[in-house]
Amino acid sequence: MDGHGHTHLAPAGRRRVPRRVALALGTAVGAALVIALIGMIVLWPPHAKVPTAAGYAGSTPTVDGTVVLTRLYDCAYPGAPLGGAQQTPVRCETSQVRLTSGPDRGNLASVDTNTGAGSTVLHTGDRVVLAPTTGPNGQVFEFFDFQRHESLLVLALVFAVVVVAVGRWRGLGAIAGLVITWVVLARFAFPALLEDRSALGVALVTSALIVCVVLFVAHGVNARTATAVLGTLASLALVGALAVAAVHLTHLTGVGSEDVTFLQVGIAHISLDGLLLAGMIIGSLGVLNDVTVTQAAAVWEIHEANPTREARSVYRAGMRVGRDHIASTIYTLILAYAGAALPLLLLFDLGGRGFTSVVSGETIAEEVVRTLVGSIGLVASVPLTTALATLIVTAAGRDRAPSPAPGRDAGGEEGTPLS
Repeated sequence: MDGHGHTHLAPAGRRRVPRRVALALGTAVGAALVIALIGMIVLWPPHAKVPTAAGYAGSTPTVDGTVVLTRLYDCAYPGAPLGGAQQTPVRCETSQVRLTSGPDRGNLASVDTNTGAGSTVLHTGDRVVLAPTTGPNGQVFEFFDFQRHESLLVLALVFAVVVVAVGRWRGLGAIAGLVITWVVLARFAFPALLEDRSALGVALVTSALIVCVVLFVAHGVNARTATAVLGTLASLALVGALAVAAVHLTHLTGVGSEDVTFLQVGIAHISLDGLLLAGMIIGSLGVLNDVTVTQAAAVWEIHEANPTREARSVYRAGMRVGRDHIASTIYTLILAYAGAALPLLLLFDLGGRGFTSVVSGETIAEEVVRTLVGSIGLVASVPLTTALATLIVTAAGRDRAPSPAPGRDAGGEEGTPLS
């Protein structure tokens, strides 16, 4: 109240930081963004789009079609096994597909498939993708994949509606952030990696650009977001250093995936260990964003609940929240990988390989190193972001003096909103 020597505080969620603190935050984030932009210019690939490699599997020409008729029949009898029991006949399927694209559009094509375990079964009305090939009797069409454009679009629209309905403007910002992220990856990161630019540099520049732009788009331009950005950037630098050291220490070559073998067919000069490094850094970005934004928000709310609380007390309270987040996130990473690699893990178990043998193999070792490096960066991001957020919010409290009107700092000038 005026005249009683009390400091007027803005309502919760609208506290302001001193101008000097806002200036420092803006300078730090701006410097990081400028460095990232310079790095992007230096690493920009000479070709906007890398030419498709001749003979590469991904360059197979395809046409679209719609299944209009299917017919099942017994196509083979494998014979009796050693036990004497007759095996179940193999069932085959012939489908008539009306082509909807390509030079033969409107014509019918015959496609043969079988219905064994893991095989594709077509039904009337299915929209499919076919690969034309040349056989002994002329052109034939083989099943390549299903058309998923419309179903994926419907699912994406449902996702967008749910996100915006629940998150409102924050949800809309998050969707815009997804679009920006994909543009940075598709227009810069992927072409630069295919042109054999420094994979470590490309990954760090890509991550920095995404962090400096997307976080502000999704969470607003304020001091709390700036704190999360700086905490994320510091953690990413640590992840990059750890990734380089871990790959060298464990002698990983980047050839543990079958996809890498296909990639080598198309581009022989690409650095495989560099791709492994880039994957570790970019892959850790999402979970780091989650942790740093949460920690910054937690510290802000803790301080808002009791603005007179000392910095040490605010930090300790924020760390208690962070420790719970660390515990849940780490085993989430492990379970996410186990679920994604379940067929591979079952294959190793079926082969009777021991735990040590499985983990030390290139395929699994890559994922183990990726998970451990990302987890170390994740754990380190908690105290880093918590300390920075505590420093900023308590600085705002120390610098605030009595003023004739709420929402103004000690100098009578409005500071930068924290949230």
